[in-house]
Amino acid sequence: MTLYRVREVDEHDDDVAGILTELHRLTFFSGAPIPQFDWGHWWLAYGGATPVAFAGVIPSTHVRNAGYFCRVGVLQPHRGHCLQLRLMRAMKARGRCNGWRRVVSDTTANVPSANNFIRAGYRMFRPSVPWAFPDTLYWQKDIAEPSTHGTHSKRR
Repeated sequence: MTLYRVREVDEHDDDVAGILTELHRLTFFSGAPIPQFDWGHWWLAYGGATPVAFAGVIPSTHVRNAGYFCRVGVLQPHRGHCLQLRLMRAMKARGRCNGWRRVVSDTTANVPSANNFIRAGYRMFRPSVPWAFPDTLYWQKDIAEPSTHGTHSKRR
């Protein structure tokens, strides 16, 4: 059984950028443009010493005070080990540190990713200005720490 670890990486490091680019090519082939890895926050998931998955979040340009979960890719032999969910948790923690109130994303014709959004507690929403394709599903999750102000406990 392979043990996996997820680490936030320095996207300005040339070696890291090379690994992110290669993982992107191996998971998206030519189906999506290579993102700007020097913007936002990026993570690698390792199986042993080998990078097997990646994900990134950038400040959203469509939703106020939110991060945009812009990309995730998991190499085929390592799918089914909850790596996308683990990467989502890491992004949620980073988003809280950044002071964002939510994380948003989208999926188009990708049932496994849509199911992972549901498992991670994301909800579909309709943005006021859709930014992707007509058949795209939009996802959001509030990540701000729950407020304890205004709650009262009963004393006995």
